This record gives sequence, C-alpha cells and structure tokens, in this order.
Amino acid sequence: MPILPLTSPSYPNHSLPSTPIAVSSRIPVIFRRLHRFQQMDFEVALWQLSYLCLAPKRVYRNVYYHKQTKNTWARDDPAILVLLFGCLLVAALAWSVAYSYTLFDAMKLGFIMILRDFLLVGVVMATLMRLLANKVLLSPTSHSSPTDTSVEWAYAFDVHTNAFFPLFLTLYVTQLLLLPVILKDKWVCLLVGNTLYLVGFAQYIYGVYLGLSALPFLIRSEILLSPLLPLFASYVVSLLGFNVASHVLRAYFST
Repeated sequence: MPILPLTSPSYPNHSLPSTPIAVSSRIPVIFRRLHRFQQMDFEVALWQLSYLCLAPKRVYRNVYYHKQTKNTWARDDPAILVLLFGCLLVAALAWSVAYSYTLFDAMKLGFIMILRDFLLVGVVMATLMRLLANKVLLSPTSHSSPTDTSVEWAYAFDVHTNAFFPLFLTLYVTQLLLLPVILKDKWVCLLVGNTLYLVGFAQYIYGVYLGLSALPFLIRSEILLSPLLPLFASYVVSLLGFNVASHVLRAYFST
C-alpha cells in the first residue's frame, strides 16, 4: 500500500514577484546610496566639480574607466549630489540674506532650489536626453559591447548633474555677487545681466553635449549644440532693452 505524503510538496512561486525589490531595482544606484555617507568618496567628487569648470572633458575620460570596472556608464557614488545639495543650501541662505528673508523662508528657498531647480528639472532633462539619444543619436550598430544598445537614464541624469554645476556658479553665485549692478536701470547693467544668462545656459548646453558625445555608440551628437543658435539670437534681441535678470529674479522671488 503506497504511503501518501502528509504535506503537499512546495514549489517555488514565480507568479508573485517581490514588489519591493522590483521597485527598488528601478531606482538608480546613486539615489539608493544617498544615506551611505561613510562609503562616499568626497575627494573624487570635489575633483570632478573642479574640473567640470576647468577641463570638463577630463571628467568624462573617467567614464570609460568606470564602464570597464563596473560595467555601467553611470556613476554609483552619490557624493557629488551631497556636495551639490550643500552648495544649493548655502546659496539659498545667501540669497535669503540679500532679500531679507526669514529663517523659514530661507529653508523653503533651499528646498525649492534642490527639489525643483535641480532634481525636478534633472528628471525632466534626463528623460528628454535619454529619449533623444535613443531615438535620434543611437548608432545602428554599436561597436562597443552588446549591452551598449541604449543610453541609461541614470547616465543621462549624470550628464544633467555635471552640466548643472557650471550653471550654478554663474547664475546662483556670480549673479548674486553682481546683484547690485545687474538690477540698475542702465544699459551696461542690462548687458552684464543678460550675458550672465547667456553664459550660464550655454555652459549647460555644452555640458550636455560633452556628456552624451562621450558615449562611443552615439552619433551626430553635434545636434545637441543646436539650441545655442536660438539662445544667442534671443540674447541679441534682449539687448534692445529687455533685462532678463530683472524679470527672472522678480518672478523667482515673488513665489
């Protein structure tokens, strides 16, 4: 007489995926490691921020080394994000002093600069960059490795991060130092203020170009420089009497 098992056999359940793991795996590593301060290399992050202003091409040379060692183009160390958050908080405090803000308003301004100016704009720009790169700039036959078939969203956000820092120094720091000058009702002051915005956005556009052109499987990356033409045309037209700095600051600090 056969002996029947008292318990039913257990089989691995492949129909119920682990939702928390699946969701967390979609979040870029650089965000998942934001709480691991002891593992962050702030020395390298400071070096990168310095050379993003002096020689940005040297920063992207390290991308190849990172790809060879960790098989990903995107950085996995969030130290540069922490430094940028700190820079934005300091800038918010400085702008708050200039506009006689209260401590609460200063903290609110800091959160706006980090969450809206950097993170929200970064999410939008990274999504657009990834879409443009994969639809327009992707080479028909990649000559690197089988995994180089598309641009990672995390790398596109890295490109935004790198391009944002020179813009930050121009529009968040230099503009603050020149605030008494650019707000005067004189054409020379208008020239200085509008030139700051031209330089800041041109730096961002060029930084995006450098970041995506560093990938060996992308072609026609010169398309990324095309916004420079309407930017410069708008700058020339604004010199006829439109003070960009005055209008932007009025709208920014009235919210």
